[in-house]
Amino acid sequence: MNAYLTFKALHLIAVISWMAGLLYLPRIFVYHSETKENKEQSETFKIMERKLYFYIMNPAMLLSWIFGVLLIHTQGVESLGFLWMKIKLGLVLILTGYHLYLLLLLRDFQVDDNPKSSRFFRIINEIPTVLLIIIIFVVVFKPL
Repeated sequence: MNAYLTFKALHLIAVISWMAGLLYLPRIFVYHSETKENKEQSETFKIMERKLYFYIMNPAMLLSWIFGVLLIHTQGVESLGFLWMKIKLGLVLILTGYHLYLLLLLRDFQVDDNPKSSRFFRIINEIPTVLLIIIIFVVVFKPL
């Protein structure tokens, strides 16, 4: 079996799982931020958020990085010299930073200390979508 194609398939599966979480968690935050009066519903959202972040998003992000590094290793480290790869890695670092920022927001919700509005979460929910679109175009068209 071809190692490169295996790593590529596993990388894509992990990235899709990671993106699903990055898109869904802020959406849960939208609804959670609108339930300040309903303690029972808030507790349900806390469980959903925690499980999504720690059981799906974190493993998916780690596997995305692991299989991405294995892909680079399989292709040869010189692939890091290509502009498209530098752009992709820069955007993935931003996506990773976004992932970590969601953890800070999650912690605020866990202690009932969320100062942000549902509108804020609707806006930041667009960040991974924009980054994903740019990453896909960069990887497909591979500018110099």
